[in-house]
Amino acid sequence: MNYWISKLIHRVLRLKRRWVMLLAVIGPGVITMVADNDAGGISTYASTGAKTGFNMLWAFILLVPMAYFIQEMTVRLGAVTKRGHAEAIFDGFGPGWGWFAIFNLALVNWLTLVTEYIGMTQAARIFGVPEWLTFTLVTALLMAIVFSGRYWTFERITLFFCLFNLVYIPAAIWAMRTHNVADGWLSVGRGFLTPSFDFGPALGTSALFTLIMANIGTTITPWQIFFQQSAVVDKGMDIKDIKYGKIDTLAGALLTCGVAAFIVIATAAAFHHHPGGQIIVESAAETANRMPDVMAGRLGLWAKGLFAIGLFDAGLLGALCISLATSWSLGEVFGWAHSLNESVREAPWFYVAYLVMLTSAGAVSLVASTHVQDVITIFVQVVAVVLLPSALVFLILLLNDKPLMGEHVNTPTQNIANWSITGLVIVVSTAYALSVIFPDLFT
Repeated sequence: MNYWISKLIHRVLRLKRRWVMLLAVIGPGVITMVADNDAGGISTYASTGAKTGFNMLWAFILLVPMAYFIQEMTVRLGAVTKRGHAEAIFDGFGPGWGWFAIFNLALVNWLTLVTEYIGMTQAARIFGVPEWLTFTLVTALLMAIVFSGRYWTFERITLFFCLFNLVYIPAAIWAMRTHNVADGWLSVGRGFLTPSFDFGPALGTSALFTLIMANIGTTITPWQIFFQQSAVVDKGMDIKDIKYGKIDTLAGALLTCGVAAFIVIATAAAFHHHPGGQIIVESAAETANRMPDVMAGRLGLWAKGLFAIGLFDAGLLGALCISLATSWSLGEVFGWAHSLNESVREAPWFYVAYLVMLTSAGAVSLVASTHVQDVITIFVQVVAVVLLPSALVFLILLLNDKPLMGEHVNTPTQNIANWSITGLVIVVSTAYALSVIFPDLFT
């Protein structure tokens, strides 16, 4: 009897230790994945639901393993080498490829950062906050988050902001309560389990193709690879933490795709199945503003508020992670001190780069006209497509370097999965970029 009691106590204590370890490691994966639902991503998902209803939900089941397999490699590479991705490329492939990667990363990150500020100012405008005040307050908040001098503090604060991504869940539930959808949640279930391409006459072949590519092509972005690997290093994760880092990454992949699905459900129920006829929306801000028109009473106003909060939070998380990914990478290649565990005095250029990214991108968002914003969107896609293949290929090649990775080198199964995903993402992202530059290409 004493033996079994002792064994039970041992197992309980061991389980407790594992949970403590897991909770301590949770962070880089969840933050990276949730920040992937940035301002541009929210608009893409909102437009997808309004245009295709529930017929694209099945794609999110495929996107979970795609996001997980790619980002999981950054955990192993960072924990084993203790180097960020930019430094790993410099060391592994030489300065030529290293400078190519860092130049493209800095450019695409800055352009994307402009779109994050645009998203935040649009969201704040819904509550009557002027653009200049949003820019000032947001920049001050983003600086305060990283000025703590401790990675741990940054991570806990950022995880708190990740929770605001969940506001789309009640918005979706309220949209379903409009009873616009005849079969209710059964229709949602069919959207996940039964791939369908019957989107109706309102969506042409070209627009449909662009929408599919936008959903898949934005799942893996260059900054995610650089950010998560640098975060793993800055957090001090070791080889023994890899298994928990994988759980962190999987949790993030499930969370980000789950939130994206709820955005699609909300706009599909409210706009695609509207009793007065399908209503097309093109952006998250437009979606928020039109919610009171399609949902009666207070629910419409509340849904408008939730979408605005979600859009602002998405822009905030995107701006925070994208700026940090750039500062970390610049510090790695220039040899600056580049850790959130170091103060401004200890790592001045790291924080200067971060501040310059925020203020310059925010200032451009304040003065950019609609035409300029469209041009920026095109450039983001073009530069991302240039950088993405190299970032993915370098990542897989480094994970196959036996002397570098030891027993944590990619297995044959992981290589099959990762090369397949890489090929698909490169093809889809390239096609999406071409469709943005040449709108009539796939007509």
